[in-house]
Amino acid sequence: MSEVKISAETRSEFGKGAARRIRRDAKVPGVLYGHGSDPIHLTLPGHDLLLALRTPNVLIALDIDGKTNELAIPKSVQRDPIKGFLEHVDLQLVQRGETVTVEIPVHTEGELAAGGNLLEHVLNALPVEAEATHIPEAVTVSVEGLEAGASILAKDIKLPKGTTLAVDEDAVVLQVLAAQAEEASEEAVEGDEAAEA
Repeated sequence: MSEVKISAETRSEFGKGAARRIRRDAKVPGVLYGHGSDPIHLTLPGHDLLLALRTPNVLIALDIDGKTNELAIPKSVQRDPIKGFLEHVDLQLVQRGETVTVEIPVHTEGELAAGGNLLEHVLNALPVEAEATHIPEAVTVSVEGLEAGASILAKDIKLPKGTTLAVDEDAVVLQVLAAQAEEASEEAVEGDEAAEA
């Protein structure tokens, strides 16, 4: 995983008014915390941060006020529900060699068995432990030929080297459901209407 370098400034103004002023300047308020240290309140460049957050669990190399360099991963990102711009970000301080617990996206490949079966993502993201500078971007699971009733458990997913599960190994990640016949449901509705009459 590559590092994304972002310059940040410490901030001393807090509250809604200060946050609005920061966002008006195309910047994002944020907090850096971890390792038992006091939280550091930051102002980050909005566009650079938005680009960095396109990668899940991105490793961010922060240059704070041109004096301090810290590594961090995003822990919580708040976006405007309508316009989608970043409102606030919480960053967790990490160190090289440190193991962190993160959730990585689960992608699927292949086609289910014929018959209109449906694939349900019970877990959209898989909790794993990995070294902070080697967090996998995602895992890919083959669903080729799976029939209704089949499921893929966490222990069935091949993880990259150095990554371990942070969830019960028997947790269901994906399952295949049988498609319900529309005719049966229409007959049930007609039967209900006849009973009411």
